[in-house]
Amino acid sequence: MKRVAVAGSLRSVWSLGAPLLEGPVWVRRDKALWFVDIKSHKVHRFDPASGEKQSWDAPDQIGFVLPIAAEMLAEGMTHDSHAPSGGWQFVAGLKSGLAIFDPLDGSFEPLVDPEPQFPNNRLNDATVDPAGRLWFGTMDDSEKDASGRIYRLAKGRRCVAETPLVSISNGPAVSPDGRTLYHVDTLGGIIHAATIGDDGSLSDPRIFVTIPSRDGYPDGPTIDAEGCVWIGLYNGWSARRYSPEGELMETVAFPVSAVTKLAFGGPDLRTVYATTAAKHLDAAARANEPLAGDLFAFDVSVPGLPGHEISVGL
Repeated sequence: MKRVAVAGSLRSVWSLGAPLLEGPVWVRRDKALWFVDIKSHKVHRFDPASGEKQSWDAPDQIGFVLPIAAEMLAEGMTHDSHAPSGGWQFVAGLKSGLAIFDPLDGSFEPLVDPEPQFPNNRLNDATVDPAGRLWFGTMDDSEKDASGRIYRLAKGRRCVAETPLVSISNGPAVSPDGRTLYHVDTLGGIIHAATIGDDGSLSDPRIFVTIPSRDGYPDGPTIDAEGCVWIGLYNGWSARRYSPEGELMETVAFPVSAVTKLAFGGPDLRTVYATTAAKHLDAAARANEPLAGDLFAFDVSVPGLPGHEISVGL
């Protein structure tokens, strides 16, 4: 088994003890990691160079924030969104749908609700592909009903459903060439793959990897420069790295049971940041996992991919 992570490098870099951290993303223009705490309705920013930590309140459960491309902001984003301020805005995934988040004033402006027919759903995890398209998932907030799926934000703020219904969708993540989308059925234990067409539509759906529940539940995926898929395991005490062919190449053990998602960051994209959760622990279990709900980091030899910013659909 190929070794890519240095076991001794795993460390907690922000002691939050949060119920459910998710959605880490390294924003190159900002040289910082952004992520959310879904259940505490928080957006967090971590600058590893200075050690600065910032937080914002969200109006509801929030599954992700992803940056809007600078050229979109320079054009004022047209349509009916408010004028950009400070040169930074994000698309946020709230329980009520997509919104524009402005960290300068902490505001959230509603953008579009992809699922008015599922009022108990919330948005959960997202990515931006090399073409600037936002892909995001939804899920049943009670984690029972098969009402969640992966959407693509298309021109005119249309949310196009691209995958079958599941209870908890996770991911998506996109291959280095922008041609393969990976998405996760967490309760089913399956990482799916599909081919992305030039117009963003999906075809050739297939199973990439199946993970038995005894090993944990696959949560958020991310991709490295070799096209390998990293996946956090909820109730699995670890993160895994799979080759593009689905071969398990590396397991990184954690001192906490729920690893929710990973993201590559730092100047060389060789630092992996991992969000974790504590909401599933009772008092006794929480005492055995004092670092649950923290933000972790570890170092790897194979870097990640530069992040992309949203330039389609707004």
